[in-house]
Amino acid sequence: MSNLNIDLEKQLSRLGKDIQGLVERMVPLTVEAGDFKPDCDIVESEKMYSLYMDLPGMKKKDIKITLKDRILTVSGERELFLEDDEELKRSERTQGSFSRSFALPENADVSSVDATFKEGVLQVKILKAGLENDDDSQSIPIN
Repeated sequence: MSNLNIDLEKQLSRLGKDIQGLVERMVPLTVEAGDFKPDCDIVESEKMYSLYMDLPGMKKKDIKITLKDRILTVSGERELFLEDDEELKRSERTQGSFSRSFALPENADVSSVDATFKEGVLQVKILKAGLENDDDSQSIPIN
């Protein structure tokens, strides 16, 4: 591979990261005390992209995944429930609402999005394919 191709790949990779950062800044997120931003890993293999998001203490019904215009959004809310006779003396675990958005690459097959939630970890898998022109908004069920 020539130096021109390697440099072009680096530039395109940097551009992709810049676009991802722009999308994350542009998606509206109401910030309130206690809101949190769950940790997330994105893994790429030859056949797919996988997103892993840590959501400890949450239930599947508290998480919403949507896909619109090649933007995958994961949102939800984690709440602390105290009994009537309980008082919170120290709080280090964040709670509140969250929303994380991810721009899907052009080679992601938006019709293949699959989500599972197990032991506090959300996994979203997206197969790679040819160009897809699906701009309709859709909700992704979590298995």
